[in-house]
Amino acid sequence: MSGQSVLVFDEQKYSRDELEALADALASRLVRDGVTAGQRVALMSSNRPEFVVAVLAIWRAGAAVVLISPAWKSVEVAHALATTSPVYAIGDNPVLAELMPMLSLDESVTCSADTETFGEPDPASDAVLVFSSGTTGLPKAVRHTHASFAVAVEQWRDVLELTERDRMQIVTPPSHILGLLNIVTALESGAWLRLHRRFDLDTMLHHIEVDRITVEMAVAPIALAIASHPKLESYDLSSLRYIMWGATPVTPSVAEEVTRRTGVGWMPAYGASELPVIACNPVEGAQLDSVGRAAPGVSLRIVSTETGEVLGTGETGEIQALSASVMAGYLPDEETAGAFAGGWYRTGDVGHLDDGGWLRITDRLKEMIKVRGFQVAPAEIEAVLHGHPGVADCAVFGIPDPKDGEAIVAAVATSGSIGEVELMELVAGRMAGYKRLRRVVFVPEIPRLPSGKVLRRELKERYGRTSD
Repeated sequence: MSGQSVLVFDEQKYSRDELEALADALASRLVRDGVTAGQRVALMSSNRPEFVVAVLAIWRAGAAVVLISPAWKSVEVAHALATTSPVYAIGDNPVLAELMPMLSLDESVTCSADTETFGEPDPASDAVLVFSSGTTGLPKAVRHTHASFAVAVEQWRDVLELTERDRMQIVTPPSHILGLLNIVTALESGAWLRLHRRFDLDTMLHHIEVDRITVEMAVAPIALAIASHPKLESYDLSSLRYIMWGATPVTPSVAEEVTRRTGVGWMPAYGASELPVIACNPVEGAQLDSVGRAAPGVSLRIVSTETGEVLGTGETGEIQALSASVMAGYLPDEETAGAFAGGWYRTGDVGHLDDGGWLRITDRLKEMIKVRGFQVAPAEIEAVLHGHPGVADCAVFGIPDPKDGEAIVAAVATSGSIGEVELMELVAGRMAGYKRLRRVVFVPEIPRLPSGKVLRRELKERYGRTSD
């Protein structure tokens, strides 16, 4: 088929017409196999073009796609299936195939004249179900309708200032909301897109240079890897308009190191599975200590974590957001009510707004450490630790303490010679007494989700013995 390529994978190239024809053919197969509008289809796939075709096909058939991480094990996948009750499964993962009949993505899907004619899906029907981070327990399924996800795509295109002239690459998992959002937004904008099988830093940097990538996406582990690359200057990254930093607040020292070595600036952004685009820095004039201003079509407010009262400018509390791109709810259904306060989505993040509308996040509500009645934000201490040249990565968490309520522990991955006392003195010299470190544990790496979020629960289970 003719047409300019919009999607590239290894040496394979696909035009928009080819993707549409393949999606029609697969959607026709789904309909013949009994999939009907309103049902759910599980998709557990590696990063590959067939993932894109499968998503488009499921939507054409009027069904909702249940995105399951290819990294999940049998127990996690079984929980996802029990939560969402899909009637059909597509993928390339043997774990899913063991749990229910699965149409393999390795089967050839060919364009055919024998295809159905598909209309637009009902905007109010579910489009995609993704799973929340699950850092505090079993993951919940987040339901987005076609209407809410379409608004999220429009908001993402607006804040990225994405056009048909842009060129992107996807190295993060497609089963995460950001991966899906990037793919669909690129296709809707007419941008050029390369998919990679997996993340490899040198491959990513090489393709920025040879493909003349204009917009790069990064989460914290990728940003850390770029900043510490010994031969970063050997790559020509001049085509980049910016690098987007998402999933976690920016670590300024890491971002500034990349800019110093490459000349490329950053665009911090803030979203969640439940509300994909909450706030974003402008393409020009980003502030690294802020996740930006509210995205178009999003309203923000800060409320007291104690009383729920709406707070004023500069006051710190829970961040809440209102937008047409917010999720329809969770599965199980009973989890939904607690996610909203009078229609406002409760992010669970703590922060404040300044006079200019810039939003700054200080921590996760559930991750705040209580020491002698004081609230301590792990991110505040992590920022100090990151400033030490011997700290490659770190995470701070609380453990039970009979005297103080909780004691503060830092897990640190080092990039040089460094000792516990030195780090404890560093924090003690910069922060209030109740924020002092009780213990430092040195680890090979900080456990994180693919999105970059720290698995503090895992650290607590591994190193959370009661303080002396």
